[in-house]
Amino acid sequence: MNQKATHMNTTSIKKDKVSRTQLTKQRLRSKILLRLKTQKEEDRERKSRIIKEKLFKDTVFKKAKRVMFYISFGGEVNTIEMIKEAKKIGKMIAVPVCGSGRSIKPCLLANRAGLRKGPYSVKEPAVKKSVDIKTLDLVVVPAVAFDKKGNRLGRGRGCYDYFLKKLPKDTPSVGLAFDFQVLPSIPTTKRDIKVNKILFA
Repeated sequence: MNQKATHMNTTSIKKDKVSRTQLTKQRLRSKILLRLKTQKEEDRERKSRIIKEKLFKDTVFKKAKRVMFYISFGGEVNTIEMIKEAKKIGKMIAVPVCGSGRSIKPCLLANRAGLRKGPYSVKEPAVKKSVDIKTLDLVVVPAVAFDKKGNRLGRGRGCYDYFLKKLPKDTPSVGLAFDFQVLPSIPTTKRDIKVNKILFA
């Protein structure tokens, strides 16, 4: 077999592997999204309060002055009360705003800030004031699922992977999840970025 043929075979194997990984991800994503959608609201709120308590007791969170939260939707761990309480104790809160392509930029969530639906029906500040990514002390990250090594399965757009890749290496990230969202392992590719810690209930 000549060198060109060998290269073509290797490329074909890699593409096939990526294809199988994506298929597995889609199946997992569909399964977990259904669980999020059908979870009882009282269970969601009860577990979210437990996760909030864990976050607020975390040393990294206590020290952080600038925290980037996500605004929860679609049955995710409820971050609304977390954001309110974090503001009360003097933390500056940023939230993600979707830009063109896969880009996410952190924007200030000021007191009494109005919210409106952005791309993908995710709420974001009506008035956008960008926050320098280098000034963030902690990033709170959503996902459809995590595994115990910190790998995350997002909604398939790659926005957070792209964002976390740009995050300074010494800026910690924490994922919030319900217990059924934390799996022994999830399929990954080179583009997938881990979080430092997962808090779940």
